[in-house]
Amino acid sequence: MPATLASANGLCAFVDASPSPFHVCETAAAELVRHDFVELAEADAWPTEAGRYYVIRGGSLVAWSTDSSAQGFRIVGGHTDSPNLRVKQHPDLTSAGWQLVGLEPYGGAWLNSWLDRELGLSGRLAVRTGNGVEQKLVRIDRAVLRVPQLAIHLSEDRKGVHLDPQRHLNGIWGTGSSPSLIEFVSAEAGVAADSVLGWELMTHDLAPSCVTGVESELVSAPRLDNQGTCYAGLHALLAAADNPGPSTPVLALFDHEEVGSGSDRGAQSDLLGTVLERIVLNRGGDRQDFMRAMAASICASGDMAHATHPNYPERHEPAHRISINGGPVLKVNQNLRYATDAVGAGAFALACEQAGVPLQRYVHRADLPCGSTIGPITAARTGLSTVDVGAAQLAMHSARELMGADDVKAYSDALGAFLAPG
Repeated sequence: MPATLASANGLCAFVDASPSPFHVCETAAAELVRHDFVELAEADAWPTEAGRYYVIRGGSLVAWSTDSSAQGFRIVGGHTDSPNLRVKQHPDLTSAGWQLVGLEPYGGAWLNSWLDRELGLSGRLAVRTGNGVEQKLVRIDRAVLRVPQLAIHLSEDRKGVHLDPQRHLNGIWGTGSSPSLIEFVSAEAGVAADSVLGWELMTHDLAPSCVTGVESELVSAPRLDNQGTCYAGLHALLAAADNPGPSTPVLALFDHEEVGSGSDRGAQSDLLGTVLERIVLNRGGDRQDFMRAMAASICASGDMAHATHPNYPERHEPAHRISINGGPVLKVNQNLRYATDAVGAGAFALACEQAGVPLQRYVHRADLPCGSTIGPITAARTGLSTVDVGAAQLAMHSARELMGADDVKAYSDALGAFLAPG
């Protein structure tokens, strides 16, 4: 199988195994363990010897390799969360004889794309254990929910309806005799319903990811934003760990980017900074050594990028066309919605050159509001020199997205060259 197709299939398998941020961390951790990485707990003392390690905080993960005597860090950042529909705290509703589950949008979900899909449930439960509480992941790959579209005959002008996120997104659960949502989920998880003290549950589309297109040149999948980066960054770290460069390679995947990153485990938290400082301290350095290492470090903030849409080319900057399967994308915004500056651009351009992949440069239309990502947040929070990059895709924030099959490996290779420049 060609390497590009193997990478595309690998991404499909990664996405299908990872319906929630917590499962992204679980999937990535399993791959890290297969490559001799060891999980550390933040509350424990960390080993002083060099090695391969990772920590998980909720739906966020940081992994690194100190197998070399490198100074400074090369970091690939990304995020584990994707826009979706999430379960409310009092989920059980009834209307017109139907049993419903109360759902609400998370992040900038493209709401119409979630209608008339077979939806499963995933996330985590907080379960009572004696006098304590432990986390239990749950994943239900059964068609248990559906948000139905209104029939065209009932719309006012037969041109569709405006979706009210409060009234129109509740999911069909049953017709009158189904168990409550928590009773059902707890049974699926193998725990007593009265032991469930809290939950973070979300829906996911059950259609499997696939390589598609007449020449198998595309990947169709949910959550490519931003599991495309999670997958590429993970394999970049594994490659860098096996072939270390002059800096310590780090992978930092944050939850909650889609809602602003302001949480205990988002890019605005202390997670990355404290991990990096502990790496320096455990290698025998002091606070000044940490500050010197940070000054010598650089972060590639990875998030997916907008390919030029063939049906809406006028929505794009005409001088900056972005092609599917055209290589990784360098993202620049003069108003700092992206953190890229000339130095960061140069570092990533050099990485693409060393990886032997083409580089595309993205600029958003000046008359449209530009989205953002963890890059500016990470740069401001840590003082790290930061460059925003990505892989091109269509249908961003839809329940199902589209990217180039060749771009999966190209993106991984570029990030790998960034982490361990030759």
